[in-house]
Amino acid sequence: MEALDIVHVKKEDQESVFAMLAAVLWLGNVSFTVVDSENHVEPVVDEGLTNVATLIGCNIEELKLALSSRKMRVGKRNDTIIQKLTLAQAIDTRDALAKSIYSCLFDWLVEQINKSLAVGKRRTGRSISILDIYGFESFERNSFEQFCINYANERLQQHFNRHLFKLEQEEYIQDGIDWAKVDFEDNQACLNLFEKKPLGLQSLLDEESTFPNGTDLSFANKLKQHLSSNPCFRGERGKAFTVCHYAGEVSYDTTGFLEKNRDLLHMDSIQLLSSCTCQLPQAFASSMLVQSEKPVVGALHKSGGADSQKLSVTTKFKGQLFQLMQRLENTTPHFIRCIKPNNFQSPGSYNQGLVLQQLRCCGVLEVVRISRSGFPTRMSHQKFARRYGFLLLDHVASQDPLSVSVAILHQFNILPEMYQVGYTKLFFRTGQIGVLEDTRNRTLHGILRVQSCFRGHQSRCHLKALKKGIATLQSFVRGEKTRKEYAILLHRHKAASSIQKYIKARSCRKKFERLFDASTVIQSVIRGWLVRRCSGDIGLLQFGGRKGNEQEEVLVKSSFLAELQRRVLRAEASLREKEEENDILHQRLQQYENRWSEYELKMKSMEEVWQKQMRSLQSSLSIAKRSLTFDDSRRNSDASVNGNDDSWDTGSNFRVHESNGGRSTSAGLSVISRLAEEFEQRSQVFGDDAKFLVEVKSGQVDASLDPDHELRRLKQMFEAWKKDYGARLRETKVILHKIGNEDGSADKAKKKWWGRMNSTRFN
Repeated sequence: MEALDIVHVKKEDQESVFAMLAAVLWLGNVSFTVVDSENHVEPVVDEGLTNVATLIGCNIEELKLALSSRKMRVGKRNDTIIQKLTLAQAIDTRDALAKSIYSCLFDWLVEQINKSLAVGKRRTGRSISILDIYGFESFERNSFEQFCINYANERLQQHFNRHLFKLEQEEYIQDGIDWAKVDFEDNQACLNLFEKKPLGLQSLLDEESTFPNGTDLSFANKLKQHLSSNPCFRGERGKAFTVCHYAGEVSYDTTGFLEKNRDLLHMDSIQLLSSCTCQLPQAFASSMLVQSEKPVVGALHKSGGADSQKLSVTTKFKGQLFQLMQRLENTTPHFIRCIKPNNFQSPGSYNQGLVLQQLRCCGVLEVVRISRSGFPTRMSHQKFARRYGFLLLDHVASQDPLSVSVAILHQFNILPEMYQVGYTKLFFRTGQIGVLEDTRNRTLHGILRVQSCFRGHQSRCHLKALKKGIATLQSFVRGEKTRKEYAILLHRHKAASSIQKYIKARSCRKKFERLFDASTVIQSVIRGWLVRRCSGDIGLLQFGGRKGNEQEEVLVKSSFLAELQRRVLRAEASLREKEEENDILHQRLQQYENRWSEYELKMKSMEEVWQKQMRSLQSSLSIAKRSLTFDDSRRNSDASVNGNDDSWDTGSNFRVHESNGGRSTSAGLSVISRLAEEFEQRSQVFGDDAKFLVEVKSGQVDASLDPDHELRRLKQMFEAWKKDYGARLRETKVILHKIGNEDGSADKAKKKWWGRMNSTRFN
């Protein structure tokens, strides 16, 4: 299977090859049985016959008919009759069919191998073949196989002698060389013994094979009768004869010669193979028919028989051998002689007599003698001048090839006895051409070194120019690529900047809106709280005593309330200004809230605002206290003066008013005092908390809390308190406004301290 894979045989063909081999083996198991008194037989239908029919793909009845009968044509009309075979004839037919299938299968495999190996020949037109020829065989009993093998060796030895002895010496003589001819032993007489017609070994063998009654003994007697005068032939007793080959004498036993030389395959067997369903048997049948139609060479089978004329085995072998010799003549042969060192197949042992005999038989000694006395190295004048002419000067090298060759020989001082000049060639003895080859190799090596240096210089210059051009091109390409990338990057940067600008603006707007809304809410809460607080304090000033159906109300001078209302308006204006400043500060704090410096600035600004507000409120409260004290003292003095001058009713009336005025004043003073105390407490608490968180943020104090989160929470608490504080201030303003409407004669001292309080508070 592996060998078939190597020659690229299809899987179907591989199966067919194995089927043909199996069919050949099963044919040997086919047996026959006698069916009548004339010893006619028929094949036994058993496993062997059934398997053969299945493997080659034919009908079992047709196979039985082909093995047990033979069709013959008789008469002028070529009438066909069927003749039954005897047991011996049937066995010969069976064996002939098996041999034919095996032979055709072998030829088919050789053809497939040649097709696989012919691929290189088709491309180059040249090929190298190795022929491993037969060795001369001489055994105790030599039969037909040794007869064919030794004949092939005689023909190949003749080819060897012709090339190494005849053609070699003929070339010396034809070229006009002074040469003493060397004698050698020729085997032409032995070849004539085999090939001579009509009285040669092969001719007589084919002739005896055509006779139906021919036997091996009659063949041996015929050889002794016709070939006894040949010096290469000697008759022996019985069926034996001896041939004097080039390698020595070999005795042959003619037993089985005629049977092995005959071709017993009849047309019935060929038609059976052509009717098979398998492709290989059909191909085999076509090949057999083509061979039967070729012109007959040599002896024939029954010239007037029923079957077509067929070639004998000897004739086929001779034809194939002549084809081989013709192919060898068209090629340049090289001979390798293999010497058998001993007959025991043991390593390291050389039988001198055996080795010498082989050297003499193979003609190796004559070859050595011719090589020593001859001129093994030869070269035509043209080739010699072309190969070594460059070693001479130019004017000598331009002459004809013969003059150039002679000049080269003289220049290198080659001895005359070491060479000869022929008509067309120069002949050198062994070792003389080596001096010229060494000089030629050294010269060529020097030339190649110079050429390599020059070509290297050219290549380096070309490479430098190429590198410079490539660098220039790369610089332009890279510059263009970089400019494009920079333009894309710049475009992306602008787009990113634009997007960032819009996103930051939107974020700042949202933060500003949140701060603005938060400030508004804080202000509303503080103002509401102030209004509610002041309303509660003023409510304390109101009292009612029902004496019967009468109700007394405390009236405050309208001028005093108007002044308080104007101060509240100015305080609101100042508050709005401070709120705007506070918004600006909040924006700045928001921009730097991600940095550490932002926290410090923010806390400092908060502390400054708290301290400023605390100082302003403290100053306002102190001024308010002094003003209220001054008013009290003045009213007391006025009351004393008026008491001395007015009547009782008037004095009592004034005391009521005086007591009412004193109560309202003391109530406002208590409200303002509470607001100032609350502001101081809150400012102190927020300041301490902020300072503590700053110390935690800077790492001065260790605490398990998040300073950023606590700062945000503290800020929210401050904003909520601020909103509530503003609401209470607004409530106080409303209450003071009501009091101002009732008492419009507030003195200028109260206006002054209220203005100073607002200015210092919101500045």
